[in-house]
Amino acid sequence: MQTGLYVALSSQMALERRLTTLADNVANAGTVGFRAGGITFDDVMSGLTDKSVSFVSAGDDFYDTRAGGLQETGNPFDFAVQGDAWFAVETQAGPMMTRDGRFTMLETGELVTLEGHPVLDAGGAPLVLDPQAGPPEAGADGTLRQNGQLLGAIGLFAFTPGPNTQRYGNSGFLPRMQPQPVVDQPDVGVAQGFLEDSNVNAVQEMMRLIQVQRAFEQVTTLMRDSDTSMKDAIKTMGS
Repeated sequence: MQTGLYVALSSQMALERRLTTLADNVANAGTVGFRAGGITFDDVMSGLTDKSVSFVSAGDDFYDTRAGGLQETGNPFDFAVQGDAWFAVETQAGPMMTRDGRFTMLETGELVTLEGHPVLDAGGAPLVLDPQAGPPEAGADGTLRQNGQLLGAIGLFAFTPGPNTQRYGNSGFLPRMQPQPVVDQPDVGVAQGFLEDSNVNAVQEMMRLIQVQRAFEQVTTLMRDSDTSMKDAIKTMGS
């Protein structure tokens, strides 16, 4: 009986973690460049009794790497990655990979995110424009020009968020290793005046959220019934 309670408890812990992930996905369904998260669980066999008992593992994180749809904004400081690559911006925690291309230009000419993080070029240096020359014109390869003069290029980097990748902000990730710039790949580029939507399917995630909530309630009921049965058995044996 106690083993059953432990198994149910491990299931509840897994469901709670899955519930948190789904709720985060739903909350960020409208976040620019957001990547939906998920968790995979495995069986953990234990030999605490004369028979093996299957528990639920703590789970491993994974991320949906499919691109979101493009939304045209017409803003010359909005950029979207086309293809398998990421923008890189400098944060207090180090370089951050993101698909959120909502940038702006400071009075000093530095190209930054809405949070003030400097946007990096392929060499990892902050991009600096001419603050007197107006918005830049971006080429498909990310090159930036003002009044026809080439001033730099937005860096595009190869990156795949893995199980141990740490999220940073709403739509960013902190890479565990130094990301490598993407060069000479015709299927990778930048679209100016566009933003990438979140890749979350809000309707699907809401359905999953309801399913997990129901499963959690069912396990709770099972644990309550098991506890009641044990108490009744003890009372019967004691009398």
